[in-house]
Amino acid sequence: MNQTSPTRIAITGAGSGLGRAIALRYARDGARVAVTDIDPERADAVAGEVEAAGGESLARALDTRNEADYAALVDALTAAWGGVDVWVNNAGVAAAGTVADTPEDDWRWLIDINLMGVVNGCRHALPLVRASRGHVVNVASFAAIASSPGMAAYNVVKAGVLSLSETLRGEEYDRGVGVSVVCPAFFQTNLMDNFRTHHPRQQQVLRKLMERSPITADDVAEAVHAAVAGGRFMVIPNATERRQYWFKRLTPEGFFRAVLKATRGFTQ
Repeated sequence: MNQTSPTRIAITGAGSGLGRAIALRYARDGARVAVTDIDPERADAVAGEVEAAGGESLARALDTRNEADYAALVDALTAAWGGVDVWVNNAGVAAAGTVADTPEDDWRWLIDINLMGVVNGCRHALPLVRASRGHVVNVASFAAIASSPGMAAYNVVKAGVLSLSETLRGEEYDRGVGVSVVCPAFFQTNLMDNFRTHHPRQQQVLRKLMERSPITADDVAEAVHAAVAGGRFMVIPNATERRQYWFKRLTPEGFFRAVLKATRGFTQ
């Protein structure tokens, strides 16, 4: 992506957590940042922070399950800034549970928001990023690679985001559109606020892992910024998980045994 004017970036789920961190990272560059969130008050609050950090903001309420919200965002971006250079599909929710005990409602909830929300975001972003020869960023998770027991539906939808991103990268390569997929492991964020599980111990374990992580949302946002600037596809911000990624590729059975050992008792 080559440009001399301020970057125009749209971010879903930017009212908190990683989305907010990405918005503020780009704001420090003087970017034009479209802050979207299902909660319009949170979007407005972060838009104010973007302005204070040196950027220009556009706040929009957006539910990733609603295609009309995406269409309205595209219209607003076109009217205000003439398009967009970077589009970040970040909004997501989390749940734990096995294949056997995760209810259908939780599967559909995760699929609709974490997978179809990204699909819809990509579809609506493409005319804009094709025009600007811009970049699409899809936020997946290291769960897309590791697929640990007890996180069945979450693993499946995040693996879908990874596959979608690989597909999109190939399809849009000749049009000059860059694609990055972000696969962070645990980091300090508010993902647990609407977490679903039928095993309270799972929520406690995951919350502790997030709290103990040395990686922050700002660290992940910096990795996203660098990946877009460098045209890099796979983004794994956590050093430990980068090593595990290669461990799995080189010795998949050994990786499987290590995952079993690390997650023993989690599904009980």
